Amino acid sequence: QVIKCKAAVLWEANKPFSIEEVEVAPPKEHEVRIKIMATGICRSDDHVITGALVMPFPIILGHEAAGVVESVGQGVTSVKPGDKVIPLFVPQCGECRSCLNTKGNLCSKTDLGTSAGLMPDGTTRFTCKGKAIYHFLGTSTFTEYTVVHESAVAKIDSAAPLEKVCLIGCGFSTGYGAALQTAKVEPGSTCAVFGLGGVGLSVVMGCKAAGASRIIAVDINSDKFAKAKQLGATDCVNPKDFNKPIHEVLMEMTGGGVDYSFEVIGRTDTMTAALASCQYNYGVSVIVGVPPAAQKITFDPMLLFTGRNWKGSVFGGWKSKDAVPKLVADYMKKTFVLDPLITHTLPWTKINEGFDLLRTGK
Repeated sequence: QVIKCKAAVLWEANKPFSIEEVEVAPPKEHEVRIKIMATGICRSDDHVITGALVMPFPIILGHEAAGVVESVGQGVTSVKPGDKVIPLFVPQCGECRSCLNTKGNLCSKTDLGTSAGLMPDGTTRFTCKGKAIYHFLGTSTFTEYTVVHESAVAKIDSAAPLEKVCLIGCGFSTGYGAALQTAKVEPGSTCAVFGLGGVGLSVVMGCKAAGASRIIAVDINSDKFAKAKQLGATDCVNPKDFNKPIHEVLMEMTGGGVDYSFEVIGRTDTMTAALASCQYNYGVSVIVGVPPAAQKITFDPMLLFTGRNWKGSVFGGWKSKDAVPKLVADYMKKTFVLDPLITHTLPWTKINEGFDLLRTGK
C-alpha cells in the first residue's frame, strides 16, 4: 500500500523546509519501509541547503535516524516488520571491492559522491503534489515514513531508546570511529580536534576511549569548551585569542605538534591547519568534515614529504551493517554516553527552528 504521511520537503536551495503531505510507495524487492521515530539534524543536511553539498531538488533530507520496520519488499531477510532499525547512509552490500576489503567501508552502493538522489534501481519512492521527490544519501529521514535498500538498514537491540541511538546513524559513529578506526589513536598520544559540534565532541570521546593523554579542543566558539572538557578534552583553544596561525600555537603547546589531528568542520583552511599542526614526521591528520563543493586545497607538499599522514574518514571507517548493532550494544552497556550530544529535542514540525539552532552554534 502507498502510505500518505507528512515530510519536510526542501523544494529549492536556501529556502526553509516545507511540511507537506507526501506519498511513500511500498518497498520493492530488497527494500524496507521504515517508520521514522527520531532523527538528528546534521551539518551535512545544511550543506545541501546552502549548496556546499550538491544534490537535486526537490528533496527529502535527513540521514541520522532510528525507526521501526513497517513493511519489507520481496527477498528481504535481515529485518522484519516491528524490528527496531537504524538507516545507513553508507550501505554495506557485502559484494563490492570496499565491502570485501577488510580496510574498506565506503560501499559502492552509496549515493555519496554520485548525488543521484535515487534508489539503487534509479527511481524514487516519494511523490508530493504529483512531483517525484529525490532521496538523500539513500536514507531521507525527515519524513514519517521512508524507504531504504536492505543493504542500508541495520537491525538493533529492541530495548534501545531510539531518540538517543539515532545519533549512531551518523554523528556519533563518524566522530568516535575517526579516532578509533581511522586514526587508530594510541594510549598516551596527543590529539587536536578542530570543531566541537556533535561530531567533534564524538572525536574527543573516541580519543579519550583510546587512552590519549592530551586532547586539545579547538573552536572559535568558546561556549563549546565546557562540554568538550566534560567529555575528555584536556585543553581548549580559541584561534581568535591569538594573533598567529593556530598550527603555530599547537606546535608550541605540544613541543612540535600533535600525534593526531582531526578536522571536523568541513573547511579547506582548517583542513590545512590541522595537517600543519600534527608532528612533521609521524603525525596523522584526518579529514572528517564534508569538504565544500568546487573548492580546492593548495598546500606545501613538504608538509607530507617529511612523513605526515593525511587521511579521510567517512562514517568513522566503520563497516555500517556490522558495526551499528555493536555500537548500539556498547551504548546499552554504557561504554559511552550520548546524552551530552543532545542539546535540544523538538517536535519535528519545528525542523526549521532546529536548523536555526544549528546555524547559530546552539
